[in-house]
Amino acid sequence: MPFPHKTAAILLATMLLAPAANAQSSSSSSSSQPDSTLENRQQLPAPRPRVAQPEAGGAAVTLETSESLFDLASALNACGYDTDLDSSAPVRKKVRDEINQALASAPPAARDHRDALCAYIRDHELSDPGLNLAQYVSLSLYLNPAPQLTPSVGENELPPDSTQVVNVLPLLRSFAEDINLHAIWLGLRSEYEEIVTRVHTPLTKTILESNLYLRMPVSSYDGRRFLVLLEPMLAPSTTNARIYGNDYIVVASPAADDSVHMDQIRHTYLHYLVEPLVYARASAMDRLLPLLKPVQNAPLEFTYRSDITALLTECIIKAIEAQTMDVGIPKPKRPGQVKQRSEMTAYEDAMIAWDRQAEVVRRKQVDLDMRQGWILAEYFYNQIGQMVKDGVSLREEIAPMVYGMDVDRERHHAEQIAFLPEGTHDLVKRAPRQLKGLDLAEMKLMKGDTAGAEQMADEALKANPNDAQAHYLAGRIDLIHGDPGAAAEHFNKTLALSKDPRTLAWAHIYLGRLYDIARDPARPDVEHPERPKALAEYQAALAVRDHQPDTKAAAEKGLKEPFLLPQRQQQQDDDNEPLDPSGKAEKDAYRPPTPPHPNK
Repeated sequence: MPFPHKTAAILLATMLLAPAANAQSSSSSSSSQPDSTLENRQQLPAPRPRVAQPEAGGAAVTLETSESLFDLASALNACGYDTDLDSSAPVRKKVRDEINQALASAPPAARDHRDALCAYIRDHELSDPGLNLAQYVSLSLYLNPAPQLTPSVGENELPPDSTQVVNVLPLLRSFAEDINLHAIWLGLRSEYEEIVTRVHTPLTKTILESNLYLRMPVSSYDGRRFLVLLEPMLAPSTTNARIYGNDYIVVASPAADDSVHMDQIRHTYLHYLVEPLVYARASAMDRLLPLLKPVQNAPLEFTYRSDITALLTECIIKAIEAQTMDVGIPKPKRPGQVKQRSEMTAYEDAMIAWDRQAEVVRRKQVDLDMRQGWILAEYFYNQIGQMVKDGVSLREEIAPMVYGMDVDRERHHAEQIAFLPEGTHDLVKRAPRQLKGLDLAEMKLMKGDTAGAEQMADEALKANPNDAQAHYLAGRIDLIHGDPGAAAEHFNKTLALSKDPRTLAWAHIYLGRLYDIARDPARPDVEHPERPKALAEYQAALAVRDHQPDTKAAAEKGLKEPFLLPQRQQQQDDDNEPLDPSGKAEKDAYRPPTPPHPNK
């Protein structure tokens, strides 16, 4: 395979490896009024919280407690955290009393340690009480169990909000050791287990009702799980919810009557159900992008004004919640033993009247959701209502809902909405995932750190010569270095080793473009022997069925005409406007696949 023109290869590489449009984003943990980040999801390995791990085949939905969370919550209580104390479960006051008794009988140094701990907590207090609590909750989920109470991951892998208070840990360890907090925890295990038992029934009912409504059965553990952690030492009015990798976690505190905010737990569970279905349709999101324009003035967080997938997901959840809300109107009771037909007729008439009244209430909620910026709430409300009538599942119906949407109609509808000055905040927060290994190398390459990416690719290939991702990365680095022959070798090895459709498709596209530029530079318009090979590569790229718009566009363009470098491309674009002389338009048109988003 001849690749005679190194200069052309360097120019090609510069164009192909343009910086990614989407940079790494991050988010912090949430509380009763947090904001949310719900990114597109192609899962990457991520550090998992230090809570009990289910075994393969076990339950995907669990209800648990955590000693690390108990330790931090107890420390906050010892330092003046009194929120909702009177309405909390009785065990909260019991723990506080035991801590005070332990301090009273401990050496004076114990009180000094307590004072130092409290001083640290005061110095790191945030103005928002919910966010102030959330940073400690986030930290607790990444701690090794007592007595270590050390981070179970590197500090750069902790949730961002928890890094603000990570230095509380030495003070916490001294405090816990002084009062033997572990013994207090063990002494209260039976009471904690009783609370878990009492919350189990309503939680199970909520989960089953949600699954039945959407016709989505609970599966066994498949790498994703929904976890509810109970901690009575926290305020019952505050629920923390977050997503760490594949773990959807809710931290709730029972009130004196053992009640928890089941609506907030359910909201997080709906994320657990809906998100995989939406993110599996990521290829359909581009055509929905016009819907972001009318929400620019809506009272939404930036995430929802910039990420169509996040907006779509939350609108589906809002629609489900509206369809299943408690409308506050007593529902007619079906007669037990019907002696006369008139009794059943009266019941049916009462149900028709109730349905009409209930629909009015639900529609008011949908209208409020729309005015708060959830512009697709009405569309999905109607679609889900029909789905339930037809007796089909959300898994079956999600594709017709997304692909069948009349985007222009919904955009026009959204443009007519008079948005409220203030909106709502999503309960759920997603912790960022840190890039490692070749994923980090990909990001280095896209940011222009070729040397750093090359070093990581070389190290990966030394460790495993059959690493497909490393070959794919090395091939693009070879293009930058002006070595098309070595690049082709790496891309061919990628094709032999990789099973990822996107990687395979783009390896074919790169090879096709290399064949296309292997021509006489003085006669670029003359058909050359390598063109049929280039066509075969573009056809192979389409056959892989990556389904991503950029892949399809690049392969089809390669089939339509030979790939040309920017300075050789003289024709006008599809809109008959001159191409950017700087070549930026061509760089955008031929941009390669970006590395997986760190939060996907």
